[in-house]
Amino acid sequence: MIALLVVGLRAAQGPNNSEASSAPIKAVQAKPENRNQASKTQPYQIGTASWYGDYFVGKPTASGEDFDMYDMTAAHPTLPLGSYVRVTNLRNGRAVVVKVNDRGPIVPGRIIDLSYGAAQVLEFEHRGLQRVRLDLVKPRTKRRPVLETVASNYPLAELR
Repeated sequence: MIALLVVGLRAAQGPNNSEASSAPIKAVQAKPENRNQASKTQPYQIGTASWYGDYFVGKPTASGEDFDMYDMTAAHPTLPLGSYVRVTNLRNGRAVVVKVNDRGPIVPGRIIDLSYGAAQVLEFEHRGLQRVRLDLVKPRTKRRPVLETVASNYPLAELR
């Protein structure tokens, strides 16, 4: 949106004289590190989000899980099921990470359907629709060790 504003302002700043020549265009090659920085900050998608709630509670999602309107989940048309995405409300800056466990939205013009719980966190449950930014969240590569506590009334030698 900012880029469109800047482009629009530059177009309006041109001379009014129809005989004026335009300034020469100089091609500048971006440094590789600048391109990497830009790609890290670019959103996956920007568009309209909606939410769905109690009508679908208990019904199976596309991933096979039962829908819980208070879980931090979402429906997306193309992201892999089980992937995670950070959804940022562009109106107030609030963000939440949700798990994609369903397919949708089915309404044209919307990019994601959030659970009611996620819409509450983003503070648009009363509005119904909100403009959002989606950023992919990379899964953790290192797993935390699982610690277990075992209680027994028997000596360990008897359990073997």
